[in-house]
Amino acid sequence: ALIVSVGAVAAVLYSRGYLAHYLGRKSPAHISLHYTALATMFYAMLGVVTSEGGFSFLFFWELMTVASFLLILFDAERREVRRAALAYVIMMHVGFALLLIGFVRLDSVCGSADFALLGEYFRTQPALPLFVVFLAGFGMKAGMFPMHVWLPEAHPAAPSHVSALMSGVMIKTGIYGILRVTAQLADLPALRTAGLILLGCGIATGLWGILLASAQNDIKRLLAYSSIENVGVILIGAGVGTLGLAAGNDTVPACGLCGALLHTFNHSLFKSLLFFGAGNVLTQTRTLSLDALGGLGKHMPVSALLFLAGAAAICALPPLN
Repeated sequence: ALIVSVGAVAAVLYSRGYLAHYLGRKSPAHISLHYTALATMFYAMLGVVTSEGGFSFLFFWELMTVASFLLILFDAERREVRRAALAYVIMMHVGFALLLIGFVRLDSVCGSADFALLGEYFRTQPALPLFVVFLAGFGMKAGMFPMHVWLPEAHPAAPSHVSALMSGVMIKTGIYGILRVTAQLADLPALRTAGLILLGCGIATGLWGILLASAQNDIKRLLAYSSIENVGVILIGAGVGTLGLAAGNDTVPACGLCGALLHTFNHSLFKSLLFFGAGNVLTQTRTLSLDALGGLGKHMPVSALLFLAGAAAICALPPLN
């Protein structure tokens, strides 16, 4: 809830200056719809992380998806924006269908779809099939490999404050769901297997994200692929912590989970900052191509200093990470 609130308030404050450049080109109704979707997404994300019931959770999850879809479509006159929004909404509904299957299965066995009953289900039924269904559903939102393909398309297409909110905050709701389901596993063999799955997915996601990020020329696409890599880092921490629980070690779970949660919080701050910086560059230069940019520090000293702080944080330089 803290991550959601800080990220959403920062995005709304930044949007005032960013959207000032569009006031002469967009109708008041268009701007109003955008802010309505922005507020709806904020409250939907709060609903996601505070819901106890599975079906109320799915309601807020779908509301979050629809609101973010409308936010991506801000520049809907551009063909690439429409394509990115369509790819996003299709993949998010595939993930929604997987989550619906998971909660319906939980409801049919336990008589309720509450998260609290997941532990009972995992004790009395084969745990891994349902765990994998939930992992795939939540992993779609988190941008986990190989379900990440929507992310580098949607983030560059959206306005910069929306990219910051989606990359810094929204994809963490997928991480939240994965952690919440994993926490209910009690059977040691299933816990060990789940830890190996999370660790493997984290390594694959992190490596794939950073390899593709290093080859990008567009700042926002680079930052989007970097978000995939950081999701991988968080999953590595969660996987290590889960394996530590399965091994009966007290220190490893604490280190793994605290590392995952710390990076979840840190990433929400520095990635939002970097997307805000990219938005400043775009509004001043009308381009995000790294090959076309240079010497911006002389003309945009405040943005350059803030972007440097975000870049230092993403490099894990102390004391920023």
